[in-house]
Amino acid sequence: MSWFSQTLTSSIGKKLLMALTGLFLITFLVIHAGINAMIFYNDGGETFTHWGHFMGTNPIIRTLEIGLVAGFLIHIIDGFLLWKTNNDARPVNYAVNNPSANSTWYSRSMGLLGTLLLIFLVIHTAHFWIPNRSNQFATGEELNLYQMMLDIFKNIWVVLIYVAGCFSLYWHLLHGFKSAFQTLGWNHVKYNRFVSFIGTAYAIVIPLLFALMPISIYFGWVQ
Repeated sequence: MSWFSQTLTSSIGKKLLMALTGLFLITFLVIHAGINAMIFYNDGGETFTHWGHFMGTNPIIRTLEIGLVAGFLIHIIDGFLLWKTNNDARPVNYAVNNPSANSTWYSRSMGLLGTLLLIFLVIHTAHFWIPNRSNQFATGEELNLYQMMLDIFKNIWVVLIYVAGCFSLYWHLLHGFKSAFQTLGWNHVKYNRFVSFIGTAYAIVIPLLFALMPISIYFGWVQ
């Protein structure tokens, strides 16, 4: 086994891979949220459709999409392997255990939060990405994603699922952002407070923006 594969399969290697793919996906979320936020122009979806068409047809973006899918899969699988490694390392709970003294509940619940996000991701891609890409492959044409959003978010239960997914995303990002910097060794007393502030702000703004989209459509604020 080469040193590269040994590194990737080690505990440290898995954590590094988790941090790198996490930061990659964090960057994607900024772009994804920015494009989707174009619905708030409330111009009948014209601006949103323009940028959505660009993201869906630009050959460079479409190529990077393969890397995005790979990033998601690696992050999910690596997260499961880390969870299993940690679980196997301590099969029996300590007689005296006070985890809240050393860590937050959401940092100890990344496996659960990640599982909830995976379920939400499956629902989200089934609603939009899979039908649109399938139609592109079959006919060469994109679906009207804006109209799909208006139709799908008329259902209160779907809206509630998306809002719940955004809550899970908030807690996941609140720990994951700062944890990624720490894992990569990018922490220093001079800027740790700044990283913590940016991470917290990011964990609030991005999920809030995503949650406001279905809420705004359901209540008719965006039409």
